[in-house]
Amino acid sequence: MGRGKTEIKRIENTRNSQVSFCKRRNGLKKKANELSILYEAEVALIVFCSRGRLFEYSNSNISSTIERLKRISDNSVTPDLDKVFATFYYQEESAKLRQQIQMLETSNRHLLGDSLSTLTAKELEELNKKLKGSLKRIRSKKHEMLQAEIEQFYRRGRITYLISSEHLRRGLQSSPPYKNFVLEI
Repeated sequence: MGRGKTEIKRIENTRNSQVSFCKRRNGLKKKANELSILYEAEVALIVFCSRGRLFEYSNSNISSTIERLKRISDNSVTPDLDKVFATFYYQEESAKLRQQIQMLETSNRHLLGDSLSTLTAKELEELNKKLKGSLKRIRSKKHEMLQAEIEQFYRRGRITYLISSEHLRRGLQSSPPYKNFVLEI
């Protein structure tokens, strides 16, 4: 069973804070060590805790790593960190968007009735509820549109009836031979 996502906020309890700090510091050291082993990277890690204590890790001499950083800074050959961070950010965002697209495509296939064999009974029941709700909304919208169309046809027919009756009335009044003509219905 996986862990839930923890909310990142300040830990008020000092004991819990120190325990969490030690665990995360050790995890950070472990990741730095993995980076240095897997990618043969020169890694230096410097951490100051809230009490001012220094914690450091380096896969080589930390002083030589710091000197190397100073030389690069002095020569202005440092990579533009904003560009580096932006690249990482956009890579993360594109991965998230690819995952969302894949989820939406899968959901769309399920709604169309494809790939249903991968769903559990509970997921199929939820899909059935969604489809029933969608069908209800579609039928309601269709009913509204038909009602509006019927009312529009009724108004057009009523207007046509009024126009033709007015035309007939004017036609009877203007023609002298039919002056006394009475229309009985």
